[in-house]
Amino acid sequence: MDIAFELLLLIIRFLAELFFQFFGELILQMVFEALAELGIRCFSKPLRIPRPPAWLAVVGYLFLGAMAGALSVWFVPSLVIDRPWVRIINISVAPLAAGALMAKVGAWRSRRGDELIRLDHFAYGFLFALAMSLVRFFLAR
Repeated sequence: MDIAFELLLLIIRFLAELFFQFFGELILQMVFEALAELGIRCFSKPLRIPRPPAWLAVVGYLFLGAMAGALSVWFVPSLVIDRPWVRIINISVAPLAAGALMAKVGAWRSRRGDELIRLDHFAYGFLFALAMSLVRFFLAR
């Protein structure tokens, strides 16, 4: 009975660790994505920057995501996730979750009548988070 209980505790600890590691990385990505959106909103209106073509926006959000990833490695030099196979899963799951969350933010802004930026759509939120995840994957210890 003691072995079964210890095994159950070990499994629960393992799952809790994976859960918190994954959500730690996801929260880090969401913070940087929110900062990018805030920056874009703050500077696009006063500077009256015209809306760029879609291909340029894709390149721009990939670049912003990569820069956010490099900056996040500077602030948080080690990966929150310590298991290599979970890091690989994180590269695909976290950008999907971030893109979905940005789409929800965009839907909320649309209902309020706010002006949407491209980051308020799934694809651009996904690209930003994917670039950030890849940079963190390759640069963080």
